[in-house]
Amino acid sequence: MQRPEHVSRRRAGFTLVELAVVIVIIGVLAAFGVPRFIKSVERSKAAEAFEYLSSIRSAQERYQAQYGTYATNVSDLDIKNSPPNYFTVPLTFSPADTSSLQDSWTLTLTRTGSSAGYGAYTVIFTETGFDATNSTIAQPPASTDINPLG
Repeated sequence: MQRPEHVSRRRAGFTLVELAVVIVIIGVLAAFGVPRFIKSVERSKAAEAFEYLSSIRSAQERYQAQYGTYATNVSDLDIKNSPPNYFTVPLTFSPADTSSLQDSWTLTLTRTGSSAGYGAYTVIFTETGFDATNSTIAQPPASTDINPLG
């Protein structure tokens, strides 16, 4: 007894429906995963700015203890940190609360380039640390998404 030819052949490969289901599943996973990935990348770039500004603050305190005033230029400080890649860094400090660098200073980093839809936000540090009042990274939506301090 011989089998009919069409019954004895084995199917090889995937059907169009199976491929469509796999593509839909991948699309749903990407829809949830890609925004989280982009947010975490932007948060790491912001963390780099916070780390840089923290080292600037420490160097400013050492400078102030040695000379009795805060430095006017970043190059006057005893740090070897390279500036963050994704922020513009001014080379001079501005007085913060007073009109003299003897009492206070401020440094503002501004995000450059594409920032995953957050715009050109700023991170501001003063002699007391992070200035949440004037930094735009401390305002929604950046404050809940990419601000390393939360």
